Amino acid sequence: MTETKQTVLPRWRGFNLLEMFTTRDSGDFSEDDFRWIADWGFDFVRIPACYTLWIEDGDVYKLHEPMLAKIDRVVDLGQRYGIHVSFNFHRGPGYSVNRERQEPFSLWKDEAALDAFVFHWETLARRYKGISSEALSFDLVNEPPSPSPEVMTREDHARVVRATVQAIRAIDADRLIIADGLGYGRLPMPELVDLGIAQSCRAYEPMGVSHYKADWVRGENWPTPQWPGGWHYGATWTRADLEAAYAPWAEIAAQGVGVHCGEGGAFRHTPHAVVLAWFRDVLEILTEHNIGFALWNFRGSFGILDSDRADVDYEPWHGHKLDRALLRLLQEF
Repeated sequence: MTETKQTVLPRWRGFNLLEMFTTRDSGDFSEDDFRWIADWGFDFVRIPACYTLWIEDGDVYKLHEPMLAKIDRVVDLGQRYGIHVSFNFHRGPGYSVNRERQEPFSLWKDEAALDAFVFHWETLARRYKGISSEALSFDLVNEPPSPSPEVMTREDHARVVRATVQAIRAIDADRLIIADGLGYGRLPMPELVDLGIAQSCRAYEPMGVSHYKADWVRGENWPTPQWPGGWHYGATWTRADLEAAYAPWAEIAAQGVGVHCGEGGAFRHTPHAVVLAWFRDVLEILTEHNIGFALWNFRGSFGILDSDRADVDYEPWHGHKLDRALLRLLQEF
């Protein structure tokens, strides 16, 4: 039987921290988050970031040093607490899945966007050259869309990734680079195996479990979640469907590609018992393939702190509300 365990990356386990997530965020990360994450036995944070936070006057080539210094602090906190930091462009020049801002150009079609995208990654490559890939990785761009002739073909995506990887490696040949799967993190990319970069999957399927009542995906009127039997755009999912969804990721891992699950979790309206049952199956399957995970998020509506779920008996935690049951589940894996 073909070996399906991922062997390139450590099985990092952790969380997404969102202090640079949108155009409005401050970049002020909490040292307590790093301390608690480490104390609870985790070793990974993903930082989904918005490039407009570190530019000035809307000029993609005019950098704002005080915000770049806040990235420095994140990298330092990771090293201080033994936590791998994966820095991700949730919004890069020319693309974001987040619709809060319309980009003036397309990363997938316009050379000006690609030039700016490469410039920003080159800036970070120079800034962090010398920091081990055990401590820091670059996750190029969050959740590229499903391939289409109009928005982004697989060829468009591969061209962007190859150009960016080449530029980063010209500065820092040893930097660990990660590419999120296509189709919003769901589809691996065998066409990029030769690059020697890692790839990142997701843990959001079935959507009727993970995004129930989420208005940004029009989930307000979806059926009440259950597991097994989760709704996914008219289909009914069980654990067997989850296993089938991760099979292509196991296949690419068997080709020597590092695989990590960069995001996963369920929005606060999904019944807590359903969340725990579904995510246990997800984590068991990921662990069988030696694939690590990062919950979306740490603090907030998917997280273990301050999720505001209506059906959780929260534990007070230094001014926060801790979902101890979800934390214990994550700690099992």
